[in-house]
Amino acid sequence: MKKLINDPNNVVEEMMKGMAAAHHDVLKHVPDTAVLTRVERTAGKVGIVSGGGSGHEPAHAGFVGKGMLDAAVCGPVFTSPGPDQVLEGIKAADSGAGVLLVIKNYSGDVMNFEMAMELAEMETITVDKVIVNDDVAVEDSTYTTGRRGIAGTVFVHKIAGAKAETGASLAEVKASAEKAIRNVRSMGMALSACTIPAAGKPGFEMAENEMEIGMGIHGEPGIERTLLKTADEIAEELLLKILQDGVHKSGDEVAVMINGLGSTPLMELYILNGKVSEILAEKGFTVYKTFVGEYMTAIEMAGCSITLLKLDDELKELLDAPAHTTAFRM
Repeated sequence: MKKLINDPNNVVEEMMKGMAAAHHDVLKHVPDTAVLTRVERTAGKVGIVSGGGSGHEPAHAGFVGKGMLDAAVCGPVFTSPGPDQVLEGIKAADSGAGVLLVIKNYSGDVMNFEMAMELAEMETITVDKVIVNDDVAVEDSTYTTGRRGIAGTVFVHKIAGAKAETGASLAEVKASAEKAIRNVRSMGMALSACTIPAAGKPGFEMAENEMEIGMGIHGEPGIERTLLKTADEIAEELLLKILQDGVHKSGDEVAVMINGLGSTPLMELYILNGKVSEILAEKGFTVYKTFVGEYMTAIEMAGCSITLLKLDDELKELLDAPAHTTAFRM
């Protein structure tokens, strides 16, 4: 294992320290917690909290700031933060109008965030939740009942955060987030494994000429392992699987996210997007905005995911609303 770290057991704590130091105008670390929260607060605004295991940077702390999250809870690498830490995130985000939890659908995250909700209610903080399940690859996986939540979660952060900035109520913010969840679908693939620092070796083996379609962001099994295909073939396979889910129809206006998993160059992501754009145009879609980059990674895994968000007037306005975070700005 070659990594730029000190102690494998301290990577998350040291990462949070470095993030807060680099972006002190946006982020601050809540002392003695696994929580990063925004510097500027708005009294009476619904708080938005997300998080989960670390190793998916810039998710989730990279999306803390005006127009998106109020706090992110950074669990150990690929491991859900405990309910006590999620509670600290809720308390940090609470400005008196309630808090919405945006949870990716992994069993550990769902259980611990729901336990934290109960703890928060005991402290008279009003909390509600939405669960993101955008991955069309598999119905159930190693760590989930139902579909996984992957890069589409970032669009939910953006929509919920923008809605909260309007002064909407907790119920209204939840309704907009749920609309985004209904309209967003994703699918990914991997070219190589990642290495969890504390494990010290790759999570699985993959031959040089192989790839895996539908793999999860923790290295969970996908649909099939095949010989490596071209970027155009991969784009077509992932996109058609998303479209087969039936949410997106010809004539729709969509936002597109081409997400790298940690060690795929932008050159390759843009090549992929070229084919995605071509296919969408051929099928009668209008692409309103495209986002290409690393948003939800799997440490240094090579690979990508494609996300489509179907838009209406409300979602377009919220997508376009200002955001000032370390990893997403509008």
